[in-house]
Amino acid sequence: MYIPIHQWAEDDRPREKFLLKGKSALSDSELLAILIGSGSRNESAVQLCQRILASTNHNLNLLGKLSISQLTEFKGIGEAKAIAIAAALELGRRRGSEEALVLDKISSSKAVFELMHPIIGELPHEEFWVLYLNNSNKVLYKSQLSKGGLTSTIVDIRLIFKTALEQNATSIILTHNHPSGKLIASEQDIQVTKRIKLASQQLDIALLDHIIIAENGFYSFNDEGIM
Repeated sequence: MYIPIHQWAEDDRPREKFLLKGKSALSDSELLAILIGSGSRNESAVQLCQRILASTNHNLNLLGKLSISQLTEFKGIGEAKAIAIAAALELGRRRGSEEALVLDKISSSKAVFELMHPIIGELPHEEFWVLYLNNSNKVLYKSQLSKGGLTSTIVDIRLIFKTALEQNATSIILTHNHPSGKLIASEQDIQVTKRIKLASQQLDIALLDHIIIAENGFYSFNDEGIM
């Protein structure tokens, strides 16, 4: 039987529970229920959010990929509520990116993956980014060099080193994503890396690695010995 949230015991109401026990005490569905504020005539906000989460196997990464139109297919979710959910998940994604930026030093390919996965790991298209480092391997700057389609992107080598000189970088790391999830370097990836490495040697700016990032892992040119 459906019981409105305002008739629940105070400890079971999401907002009250948040205040009394803290945010960590709430389930994902309860946190989402706070965002949307209300459910429908036949189910509470929490029940509605449980149903939404069930549709993605309770995976917040999958939930974050739902479009506004897909969210509004759930009865009780209008455009405003759908936008609120999407906005909250985008903030979470950006927060993860900012937390990764506090890495003091890039000491491994895994550190690059942890830095860049929140930014490009789940994109449906390919993007090429460059990390610019100082002589202590600390990240001075990172920038998106290009944004492409599902299978390719255009790399402007001159722009890479123009930015490196502006940032006084002593080394760079290349990174791009594979929306397909395939963790293998294509012939095009290898050839672009060779061209950039040649330019880096001429300018005495070291190319440390090229990392291919997918949703569930990464591929390092340096680790694989093809630099």
